[in-house]
This record gives sequence, C-alpha cells and structure tokens, in this order.
Amino acid sequence: MIKEEEIKKILVIQTAFIGDVILATSLLEKLNKRFPNAKIDMLVRKGNESLLQDHPFLNCILVWNKKQNKLSNLFKITKQVRSNKYDLLINLQRFLSSGLIASFSSAKEIRGFSKNPMSLFFSKSFEHEISADSNGQHEIFRNDILIKDLSNAKVEKPKLYPSEDAFKKLKVKGKYITIAPSSVWFTKQLPSDKWVVLLNKIPSDIEVFLLGAPDDVTLCEDLSQKSSHPNIKVMASKLTLLESAALMANAAMNYVNDSAPLHLASAMNAPVTAFFCSTVPAFGFGPLSDIQTIKQVDKKLACRPCGITGKKQCPLGHFDCSKIEI
Repeated sequence: MIKEEEIKKILVIQTAFIGDVILATSLLEKLNKRFPNAKIDMLVRKGNESLLQDHPFLNCILVWNKKQNKLSNLFKITKQVRSNKYDLLINLQRFLSSGLIASFSSAKEIRGFSKNPMSLFFSKSFEHEISADSNGQHEIFRNDILIKDLSNAKVEKPKLYPSEDAFKKLKVKGKYITIAPSSVWFTKQLPSDKWVVLLNKIPSDIEVFLLGAPDDVTLCEDLSQKSSHPNIKVMASKLTLLESAALMANAAMNYVNDSAPLHLASAMNAPVTAFFCSTVPAFGFGPLSDIQTIKQVDKKLACRPCGITGKKQCPLGHFDCSKIEI
C-alpha cells in the first residue's frame, strides 16, 4: 500500500455519461481537502470535458474519444496515462476498457470496483451494489468507499464551477424556473402532456426556461406551443452544460427527469423537483440539493422498476409509471 505522504499525483477515471462525471466530482472535493498539494487529473470521455472547464482542483483533464477509432484511441490514452506516472489511480468505471487503462497505468496504487473485469490487477478493489431496496446507497457513497480509508467518513457533495461569464450570460430579472423535459430514455422521461399541465400551472409572471441539448429543441418548442403560459423561452442547444448549471443555480425551482439535469442541480445545490418514472431513487441517483422534491406514482407497480437505466419503450405497453400527479 502506498504511503499517504507519497501521494503527489492522482488520476480519477470516469468515462461514462454526464451524470456520472458530475457525481464523480464529489471525490475531487474530498481529495483536494485531504491532499491539497497533490496534482489531481481526471479522465473523461470526449464531450464531457466541458463540465470540468476551469475546475479549481484539477491540474489536467484527459479525454478519451470513444466514438471514433475507439481501440486506437484507447491505446493512445493508456499510453498517456502510463507516461504521467500517477501515485494513485481511482477508477470509477466498472467496464473492461477503463480496467485496461488502469491496469497498464504503472500507477503505484490502483483502486476500483471488483465488478471491473480487470480488478484482479488492482491494488484494492471494492464492492459496488445497486439495489431498488429503500435503503439503497447513493452513488456518491458507493464512490467514496474507494478513498474512505485515505480520508474520513464524511462524503462531499458533487460540485461544478461555472465561470462568472456563465452566470452573466443570461441577465434574468425577477423570479424564474427551468424545466429540462427530455431524457435519452423514453421510460425515464415524463410524457409531454404532463409537462404541459405543469407549464400551465406556473403563474404567468414567472419566466420559464426550457433546457436541453440540440436534439431536444423540437420537444421544447412543441411544449412551448402547446402550453398557455405566456413567458416561455426555449434555451435547448443555446447553453453549454456549465451555463445551464449557472442558470439552474438561481432558479426558484428546476424540474427534471431522472437524467443529467438532475445532477446539474445537485452540483449547484439548486432547488429541484425530480420526476422518476421507470427508475427509482433507491438506485442511488436521486437529488442531493438541500431543497428537493421527488415525484413518482403513488401506487406500487409490480413492474417498477423495470431496469437500472431507462428503456426505449414500456415493456408492457402501458407506461403506468409515468402517470404521476402534477
């Protein structure tokens, strides 16, 4: 085991999706407090690096392009990681590719989860259990176990650091809310008619910003047209992730699905109302904001949850888990 005084260079690997990277920032907060003089790097998939722009605790952001020339780029990033000679490598991913990067890193100590196919070559491996049980741990607690013995029992919340320019981009006067109506998965997305009901209940003097990626523009424009609310602005595709986070930070409320915007709200400690359709908060990906509300169907459904992630359609065709009272 590496001595704590030898830890001068640290790498955190999280090459999954936006929400996973956001939740991983809880480790950056804790590592910085425990090793304030260490250089901390983070490896993410291409497209997620903008989340960490100007992060005060990061020395360098390494990027792996998984969508183009995946294997050759895997070799290149593994070589780069190896050349950096890390003292401590923390692998939050549970899949083969990240295990290969970690195993061939030549880091003095490698930590990760035992589910990773390469965990045999880690210095230390830990269990990672996701359960629908009501006592299920949040993901930040599952991640924290990898460094718990190096620090203390306190688990830090994830945090993002939008620039001052990001906060200034939208000079909003008065009270406003944001709504992020989309999800990659059909069964994790509140149906359009429910969003329209919500929009129509919002007082007309409160401005509404509809957030999302370029692929979400059509949905947002459709909701704007169908709603009777007079003060809606479609901001999908017009803001970066950090700009969206900055906007959410000062909102009176942020309405989200069980998807990336939920974690943006958590990272800004912004008030949030999260709708859970086919998934459940017990999986460990619920909101962490001080002001939070979870909305889900009142009655117990034998088919819910139907999976850890969402699905392209309801397996039974009824989508009863989306019938949430607004």
